[in-house]
Amino acid sequence: MSEAHAFYESGDRTWPAARRIDLGPWTLREGQGGGKRVSAATANGTVTDADIPQAEAAMREMGQRPLFMLREGETALDNLLAARGYNVLDPTTVLSMPLHNLTDVPMPPVTAFCIWEPLAIMTEIWAAGGIGPARLAVMDRAATKTGILARWNEKPAGVAFAAVYEGICMVHAVEVLPHQQRQGVATWIMRAAAHWGAAQGADRLSVLCVEANSRAQALYAKLGFAPVGRYHYRQCPE
Repeated sequence: MSEAHAFYESGDRTWPAARRIDLGPWTLREGQGGGKRVSAATANGTVTDADIPQAEAAMREMGQRPLFMLREGETALDNLLAARGYNVLDPTTVLSMPLHNLTDVPMPPVTAFCIWEPLAIMTEIWAAGGIGPARLAVMDRAATKTGILARWNEKPAGVAFAAVYEGICMVHAVEVLPHQQRQGVATWIMRAAAHWGAAQGADRLSVLCVEANSRAQALYAKLGFAPVGRYHYRQCPE
């Protein structure tokens, strides 16, 4: 789990919860509506079945339905939660590649812009993809970050968010407008992220891709990304 752990931590730091709390053998996250990744509890080492109610109670006190992230090597905890009736959600692959593999081509003029704070058109594109104010607040909490606005056919085409933590540039929230899809826009977004990440001193580019999203998985494989870790969630069935 050692190599994967760096990417799990980068995912946590580049898409940060409103609050992280260490409680016994757990790290708890207060998401404030920002989605599963910023609301899930994770284990810090070995836990037992007797430890689970402590995490459940703390998450309920936050107003959150109990939710756990299970990473590679955490089969024992996964089995304990399964025995309690927890449902599996969103198996996800952590993908990475050497960042310089996507900086070999200069960015054409006016193809993509790295901008923070987001422009109104960026928030509109994100909103159309279901990424609203709570997730924009997640982005704003990251330390070293940028938004990416792509243009194609002389019009706005797509957006993404990128942030760097300890040498890893992680890209989140990639959205391409439907009428601009299948024209290479996502590839230029990833190249823009790579150029920006290189300027921040990063040497790896990474994304988190739900395994059911076969189209995105195919794109990332074509670009040269390879799996470095996996995780899924288990949520209380109440």
